[in-house]
Amino acid sequence: MTETPAALREAHHADVSGGWLRPAVFGAMDGLVTNIALIAGVGGGGVSPRSVVLTGTAGLVAGAISMGLGEYTSVRSANEQVAAEVAKERRELERHPEAEARELADAWVARGLPRDLATQVAEAVRRNPEEALRVHVREELGVDPDDQPSPWAAAISSFVCFSVGALVPLLPYLLGFTSLWLALGVGGVGLFVAGAVVARFTYRSWLTSGLRQLLLGALAAGATYLIGALIGVGGGLG
Repeated sequence: MTETPAALREAHHADVSGGWLRPAVFGAMDGLVTNIALIAGVGGGGVSPRSVVLTGTAGLVAGAISMGLGEYTSVRSANEQVAAEVAKERRELERHPEAEARELADAWVARGLPRDLATQVAEAVRRNPEEALRVHVREELGVDPDDQPSPWAAAISSFVCFSVGALVPLLPYLLGFTSLWLALGVGGVGLFVAGAVVARFTYRSWLTSGLRQLLLGALAAGATYLIGALIGVGGGLG
């Protein structure tokens, strides 16, 4: 059977623009690790199951809001910075089109194109102001001005995924169980599954990715549990 070349397929690459995947993954991982560590800390301090639920719920709500607002502000600020640089480049193209064309040709020559060919292409691009702007921005800033991530998509995906991640270690308590070990175990399963899912997008080993996330979460939980046990009201696993 003849395989179709990847270049001839419409979508042979994943979307790496960073609109939702990065904040979603970061939100889920942060929600899991934050609440696992938080529950381990207060649980290690010997507080009641009701206090664990209260603490975990507060951590979920506060963290989700903080993550959502942080992602919105971060992406919005980055987009505004790109817009300002695009406006600056537009002014330069309007004022000094010949110099900008030479700059573009020089960049292509540095990549190995013959000087004559680079100059011809740069001159051809210069005749279309909007295309010239896009090409110059891509070459000089390394971004696509027409494909910037949405701050709302980043905020919502981060908020939702943090909430889901933070809810996982709380589930045993919400279902009526009072064992800290069980809550931490469920949280550990969540970390492993989240890491394995991430491997689906990175084409790396799902086992390695899952174990890595589990190890990182265990280190965080172990540190907070020890602190809770040292300064808490009782200590010990329920």
